[in-house]
Amino acid sequence: MTEAAALSHDPLWPRAGDWPAFETMADGARAALAIVGVPAWRTSLSPTAAHATPAAIRAALRRYSPALVPDRSRDPLNFPLAGGTDLGELTLVDAGDVEEPDGEAGEARTRARVGEVLAASEALVALGGDNSVTFATALGAWGTDLATAGLVTIDAHYDLRDGVSNGSPVRRLIEAGLDPSRIVQIGIQDFANSAAYARRAADLGITVIHRNELHHRLPHLAMAEALEIAGAAGGPVHLDVDVDACDRSVVPACPASVPGGLAAWELRALVRAAASDPRVRSADLVEIDATADAADGRTVRLAALCVLEFAAGVATRLVPGPAEPVVVDAE
Repeated sequence: MTEAAALSHDPLWPRAGDWPAFETMADGARAALAIVGVPAWRTSLSPTAAHATPAAIRAALRRYSPALVPDRSRDPLNFPLAGGTDLGELTLVDAGDVEEPDGEAGEARTRARVGEVLAASEALVALGGDNSVTFATALGAWGTDLATAGLVTIDAHYDLRDGVSNGSPVRRLIEAGLDPSRIVQIGIQDFANSAAYARRAADLGITVIHRNELHHRLPHLAMAEALEIAGAAGGPVHLDVDVDACDRSVVPACPASVPGGLAAWELRALVRAAASDPRVRSADLVEIDATADAADGRTVRLAALCVLEFAAGVATRLVPGPAEPVVVDAE
């Protein structure tokens, strides 16, 4: 019996996922959010079956509802509607998987597909795959806007390595023309990087928000700082969500995760905050090997929730709300 078949049915409790295919949209229609699988894995520095992850995330989405309920504690990122908000009322579509996204030809296919889908969507989330997908996904989303583009990574690692791998996408984007002064890296951790790459990031002028800083800050305010920098030229901004930024206890399917990383709630809050900004047109969820997850599927389930958090953030652009209250950052 499949996981989906084992789920209960309640007509008053609809499930997320199973979104219509991108190609079924009417001519001229525009999606609020599109997902596309980019199952790259062949250049990973750690052995991985990350190509199995897009399908696993799609299946995990059905464990959740597309509804947001009223929550005063989440302002200014909450919805003003008394009965909550149903993301199922938005146009959410699935653009399938890019075939064989590894290698030069695969990256070209990824760039083309992302550009095609995003042209008819408010925003797009790429389901990786390893972190190498960030390079082609971001370039596909930016198109000819590279001169104004920005990048925010949620990651324990700099990804500035030489060569072509899941450890090199940030360096490759810089070499492709991205201004490193519009790169912000959130969640960088001690003992997960070398001093040489830390110096490379500093020399390039990349802004780093160390994991330790987040102990004393509200996630949405840290993201606001990141977007002020990455979006300084007007965008578009790509969000790279390397799930191994989280504590290993919540993401055992991430080969490079370490104890002491982000809490699951922090990752979710950061993703929603980023998606609420219209300059953030695209994102990727990467570095999960679904075949190595815990028996309860906690890593893949967190990734599915991040898809829904991103959709919730996009919805804030489309649903009018009250004036934003003043929120004081925690000391």
